[in-house]
Amino acid sequence: MASLTIPLSVLDLAPISSGQTARDSFEASVALARAAERAGYERVWYAEHHNMATIASSATSVVIGYVAAHTERIRLGSGGVMLPNHSPLVIAEQFGTLGTLFPGRIDLGLGRAPGSDQQTMLALRRDHQSADSFPQDVLELDGYLTGRSRIPGVQAVPRPEEPVPLYILGSSLFGAQLAARLGLPYAFASHFAPDALHQAVTVYRETFQPSEQLAEPYVIAGVNVFAADDHDTAEDQRVRAYRARTRAFISRGARGGNFTDAEIDAFLASPAGASLANMTRYTAVGTPDEVREYLLKFAGEAGADELITAHHASAVDDRVRSVELTGAALRDAG
Repeated sequence: MASLTIPLSVLDLAPISSGQTARDSFEASVALARAAERAGYERVWYAEHHNMATIASSATSVVIGYVAAHTERIRLGSGGVMLPNHSPLVIAEQFGTLGTLFPGRIDLGLGRAPGSDQQTMLALRRDHQSADSFPQDVLELDGYLTGRSRIPGVQAVPRPEEPVPLYILGSSLFGAQLAARLGLPYAFASHFAPDALHQAVTVYRETFQPSEQLAEPYVIAGVNVFAADDHDTAEDQRVRAYRARTRAFISRGARGGNFTDAEIDAFLASPAGASLANMTRYTAVGTPDEVREYLLKFAGEAGADELITAHHASAVDDRVRSVELTGAALRDAG
């Protein structure tokens, strides 16, 4: 298979669509990963969210293992595990197990956000100060994964022969600075938090210190994609998906919200909805040619070495088709 013009990956939010079950979501994730594998994508990542009725990836490592068992080559990982919610040792054991079962195919992306609301944070037994120890927790986790434990007498079992690589996720300068200091790849969440993208990438590249894992800085930037066989279909998918997203935000993640389409559109056009609309500023919409043009321009302007694409069409078949068309478009470019 011909290589892609720029490495592409997929961020699968594992949505539970209206009228479907969590099991349906997991089967959809398998279909999406298989499509990405066929199309030459680098990896598929799953994000840790809690107490959200429309997202099925709360037990991120379990989802990764299930999809890995139903694919052959593509890398799979977290985008990310919210490390302050967990003991570094437990995460090392989980991903050490995955790396042992699926050698050379597992990534461990790490974030410091709660991935939940305040009440859920308490239910996770997370302390309000947990995020403050994130840099130390990353180092502790790295020690377990590389066989150089920082806790005397404690090791993570199993530990794969090839260490599971770490990635720092972020949407601010904090993550960029930490990734640069530790010499780790940096993934910026520009698919929903676009404002600090360029500044964060600049800081990361200018302050990067080489490490055993990584000799040169490596940036992954998030971008939303709606690719279809014709522009109008893609645009319709975008409008429907972002309306549904807005309803979920307004109703705090529940399925409710008896808002008409006109009311949602008016809210997004209002000053109150402007910040929500801005979150999806980086979105490629249209035919394969239109999507290719957008993604290559975005990658150049963002200084990205790799793009991680979030395909939001409501129907599973449409998301799979978007992945296929985007991969084909970038493979044919140049």
